[in-house]
Amino acid sequence: MKVLLIYPIFPTSFWSFEKAVQGIGKKAFMPPLGLITVAALLPQKWEFRLIDKNIEPVTESDWEWADMVMFSGMIAQKEDFMGLIQEAKTRNKPVAVGGPYATSLPNDMLDAGADFLVLDEGEYTINLFVQALERGETNGIFRSKDKPDVTLSPVPRFDLLDMDAYFLMAIQYSRGCPFQCEFCDIIVLYGRKPRTKTFSQVQLELDALRELGWSGGIFFVDDNFIGNKRTVKPFLEKLVDWQTANGYPFSFTTEASIDMAQDDELLNLMVMSKFSTVFIGIETPDTDSLKLTLKHQNNRRPMNESLEKIAKAGLRIMAGFIIGFDDEKKGAGGRVYDFAMENAIPGVTFSMLQALPNTALWDRLKKEGRLLDDANLNQTTLLNFVPSRPIEDIAEEYVEAFWNLYDPKNYLKRVYDHFMMVGQAKVHSDPELRHKLRNQHKTDFDYRGILFGLKMVWKLGFYYESRSVFWKYLYGMYKHNRGGIGNFFSFSAFLLHFLPYRKLVKKEIEEQLAMRLAGKVQVLDPQIELSEDLQEDVKWYKAS
Repeated sequence: MKVLLIYPIFPTSFWSFEKAVQGIGKKAFMPPLGLITVAALLPQKWEFRLIDKNIEPVTESDWEWADMVMFSGMIAQKEDFMGLIQEAKTRNKPVAVGGPYATSLPNDMLDAGADFLVLDEGEYTINLFVQALERGETNGIFRSKDKPDVTLSPVPRFDLLDMDAYFLMAIQYSRGCPFQCEFCDIIVLYGRKPRTKTFSQVQLELDALRELGWSGGIFFVDDNFIGNKRTVKPFLEKLVDWQTANGYPFSFTTEASIDMAQDDELLNLMVMSKFSTVFIGIETPDTDSLKLTLKHQNNRRPMNESLEKIAKAGLRIMAGFIIGFDDEKKGAGGRVYDFAMENAIPGVTFSMLQALPNTALWDRLKKEGRLLDDANLNQTTLLNFVPSRPIEDIAEEYVEAFWNLYDPKNYLKRVYDHFMMVGQAKVHSDPELRHKLRNQHKTDFDYRGILFGLKMVWKLGFYYESRSVFWKYLYGMYKHNRGGIGNFFSFSAFLLHFLPYRKLVKKEIEEQLAMRLAGKVQVLDPQIELSEDLQEDVKWYKAS
């Protein structure tokens, strides 16, 4: 069997960082970990060819080579995903699909013409799929209500990747999250009981990446890396030992809940194993909205205190925010902007709330007759439901806040303030600790990185209107925190992505708002009887 694995195009988003990664000679932010894990779960006597459309096109020779085509991706990749299925079918290729999008909305895949739906988690369902092929079956849907033991998961086929094309590599330690946030589909897809790999498994993956010559950063793609606190600390202790024994070849990035700030030992272990950055879902500074959406972990301690503690432990912070919660008070966009500025959060993902399929929020809004469309996870998408306050107010606040968040002067101020705070951590201020965590391996002269750095200095220091601020903050870093200059440059470089991206956000949101106000939307399930207090709102949205 010759299997062509194709990863659809990921549209421009907060996380795509095209201009930044292309400037240092890379083509994409991160590889498709799901597909290379699928390749490792399938019979190894098969032949595999991986095409990540974010770095290269699918050629006619690729299509001709394949006996079967497999796709995986997220809802945000819907447009290209659907197009690729149809392209494969026009060439009479059997199509198998899986991953979070297919699992959440399997009917989309059937409508597009997919033959095999290999849903849920592959450690269970891929074997069912292979058995069906061996029986000569030409279609089928394979599901499992049970969550697999992830210690069964093999080392992904990193060898299928063009590793030079990516800014970060990706590995996974755990699946699932113990919390019950109403809007989150992670607990739907992977459950509320976090399942973890053994350190030996992860070590094999790290060793494989080293053998393939990877020397950059690695993203632990876990949706909550600290979800299972009973196992994560022993895991980190062994990771510290592995890093020490191997000269600290990698730095790590991950996602985690803000309650990590309540555990000093955990913070120290993360820093000493060389986690450099953590993404935290703040969602909103409005405590009432957090209660409503069941994100109770963010209300247990003042979030500003927790964020400061995490930063001063030595971890760089990126944070996610959402606008459009029910009963949200006017001015929510401004409050997000103020919170990010006051807490010096440099990287801020900000989007309108999306009701994701099969979540508690989806079910509630469907019952109330308020769903308008399927979800599309991107910063350029309106809410996919009728909100509790005027959509034009939400859109206006969102666009204004996003625009201001990535105004060069505001962004560089957050970057400077953040790394002055991170620089206070012992791990960054103590010369002995800094030396211990420094990469001991010699690397080739990075001429592309040098050229990109010079280009960035030209744009930020001479071309953009932020030039005076850029030099002021760069001098401040030089004077007060020289060890943080690299961090300052790295995060400043992301402006090359955010400045054009905020224009795209503004344009697309305003266009979608005009269409919605012109009535070119409809309730997703119109046979549902609306509650009285929403009937007039929906009529108004649908009115032309």
